[in-house]
Amino acid sequence: MRHWAAALLIALAGVSAPAAPLPDRADFTIMAAATQGGVLLGSAPAGTVALTLDGKLVPVDGDGRFVIAFDRDAGPTGQLTARLADGRTLDHPIAIAPRAWRIERINAPMRPTKSSEAFLALRKPELEQIAAARAAVTDATGWRQRFVWPRVGRISGLFGSQRIYQGTAGAYHGGVDVAGATGAPVVAPADGVVILAADKPFTLEGNLLMIDHGHGLNSAFLHLSRIDVKLGDHVSQGQRIGAIGATGRATGPHLHWGMKWNDARIDPLLLAGPMPNGQ
Repeated sequence: MRHWAAALLIALAGVSAPAAPLPDRADFTIMAAATQGGVLLGSAPAGTVALTLDGKLVPVDGDGRFVIAFDRDAGPTGQLTARLADGRTLDHPIAIAPRAWRIERINAPMRPTKSSEAFLALRKPELEQIAAARAAVTDATGWRQRFVWPRVGRISGLFGSQRIYQGTAGAYHGGVDVAGATGAPVVAPADGVVILAADKPFTLEGNLLMIDHGHGLNSAFLHLSRIDVKLGDHVSQGQRIGAIGATGRATGPHLHWGMKWNDARIDPLLLAGPMPNGQ
């Protein structure tokens, strides 16, 4: 397990203890340090009527709390801007710490991928379903919780890992893989609303379940052998939602847990923390 334990320490190195909140919220309160693939909770200044991150609107709850996140390949800086009721604007620059990703260099050319017309005909409506699910807006508030692991087990694949074939980069791994036996239960990592529950296996993801946690934050669970919830269901943290499987393009039974905040792919490990029981 050393191959991922070192990466785990690197991943957690950029996560600091929560900052002490400001008494009157006269300025931004940010609850941790920013890092590539990471999520931040914060509070906007009192009187904020609109909040943006790098020009894109960020939802803010009535108590001023919000969530933002940074893609695996995010640049070194970002900027929050709050527009106040009195017309003033307050800027808050954010330094985004880089991550040391697990990169494997292969001295062989990348194998060309061939997509037949039949495959593309199947794939197009699947991608449309996924995009529509991620565009859904729900009343979920799970983003405010401390996430838990949907399945406790050996981590068999790290977020952000990537192979380089003679200088040509392959796609990086967009989630965390947890090894497990077919039929082992999977639970909700936080409260949410089911935004996609595949009625048949997708070509790549297999039995795909997606849960919205609110404010643009959502989880995807791939390769399931069974889905135990349906579209529109409200689920609670720890509730059984499905079971591990090997459906879709999988070499064996495991859970692939992917997360996104809007368009940013993020690392579930940074939300759930170290795997329990020393796995």
